[in-house]
Amino acid sequence: MSRPASPSVDGDASVAAATGTPMPWQTASCIVAWYDKPSIVSFVVEPWLNTRLHTAKFDAGGYNWCVKIYPDGRKGSANAGWVSVFLQLLGGTNIDGEMVMAQFSISLLDQDGEPVPSYSRNRSKIKPYASKDQYGLPRLIAGHELKRYLRDDRFRLKYDVVVHRICAKPADAPRPVVVPPSDLQRQLLALLRSERGGAVTFEVSSELFTAHRYMLAACSSVFMAELFGPMSENTAGKVQVDDMEPTVFEAMLEFIYTDSLPKIDGGEKVEMAQHLLVAADRYNLERLKLICEDMLCDNIDKSTVATTLTLAEQHGCCGLKEACFNFLSQIPGNLEAVMASDDFQHLKTSCPSLVQIIIDQATAVSGHTFSR
Repeated sequence: MSRPASPSVDGDASVAAATGTPMPWQTASCIVAWYDKPSIVSFVVEPWLNTRLHTAKFDAGGYNWCVKIYPDGRKGSANAGWVSVFLQLLGGTNIDGEMVMAQFSISLLDQDGEPVPSYSRNRSKIKPYASKDQYGLPRLIAGHELKRYLRDDRFRLKYDVVVHRICAKPADAPRPVVVPPSDLQRQLLALLRSERGGAVTFEVSSELFTAHRYMLAACSSVFMAELFGPMSENTAGKVQVDDMEPTVFEAMLEFIYTDSLPKIDGGEKVEMAQHLLVAADRYNLERLKLICEDMLCDNIDKSTVATTLTLAEQHGCCGLKEACFNFLSQIPGNLEAVMASDDFQHLKTSCPSLVQIIIDQATAVSGHTFSR
């Protein structure tokens, strides 16, 4: 389809004032639409001399419009004594948030039905209409001049409404070169699993994991010190990792290589997040630690809150600790239920300072005194 010429647009003050900047169609360097053949509707309206008229809605270009005529000006305006005429956009298909480009002309007809040149207005420039917008002529003709054109106390106005349809820009030709999305994560994970080029081996509960020193050191200051620091000679063979499950260490390695967690079964999600938080804190993997902290914040309940609170306190997770306290204080009965659980006894041993805070909260909420 060939490109039609873009019509000129009238930069109306009411549109520019609403945005404070020129509209896109007012900028010569910004082509936002191409215009197809316009839809044109012509009709004659014959209102009474002393009666305002709002016509029934009519269709033009797939949108609903109406004409408003005030023989003595709009009430409360400064146009008393003048015939005021307006075209208003009421709505139509896809009108929400969409500008409709339209123009119109108005002609006063004499008693023979011919346009009166001195009272004909050709609105040749296009205006952008949003829903309920109206534009027109507040002073088409003075009332005392209108009398000579009356016929049985009526006068006639001819309207020509032109709605410009916006058609889609033709699709660009396919580009000769298509750049695929990055596949680096999959490639690095494949490298980890292949064990090719691996220069360090970790033994975790009798299971062996081979990895690449520079990859680990780039992500973790702890691995940097362990693999390239003064004690690095001790890692020439196998590196023994104690106090960690093989599945947790494997998930941590995958995160280091891909910056994302492997898929975790729903029933194991909370437990894995707890163990990974400990591992992330141990190896100074701050992003992994925050991801685990966020996962645990979404899974706090009566059965997990005591263990989660212990982890938060021991590993410096302020946001997670706050979420636990909110859970305990905002729902009646939570404090008492947690204090009666076995996990609370472990909390008393590992984090006695937190126990006192919980007791103070329970006392404040219930009004009863609780003992440690």
